[in-house]
Amino acid sequence: MDEYILIFRHEDGKKIASPEQMQKWMKQTMDWIGGITAQNKFSGGNGLPFEDAKVVGYNGVVTNGPFGDIKETIGGYIIIKADSTDEAVEFAKGSPVLQGEGNTVEVRKIAKRDGVH
Repeated sequence: MDEYILIFRHEDGKKIASPEQMQKWMKQTMDWIGGITAQNKFSGGNGLPFEDAKVVGYNGVVTNGPFGDIKETIGGYIIIKADSTDEAVEFAKGSPVLQGEGNTVEVRKIAKRDGVH
């Protein structure tokens, strides 16, 4: 069994949901993760807030950000265990993040520590 990272991308970081909508999405997300956990396939994850964020670029140039005015933002990630990329994709399809128009969940296999896929 391999590990996969599911990266939650939001198309428009300027849109701010109401506290009620955020609470609804959080419950849906926790229920979704609970379903993955019940199958013993959840490894971990976190949200990625914008506060205290920096971007380090070429030649060590540091800027504040990322900010919501960029086209796409990363809102968080989880790491799951799956028998195949297809199984990981099926988990990703259930993500409440996909309720937002233009939002995506990127599915990437995590390289094993010994460098072998």
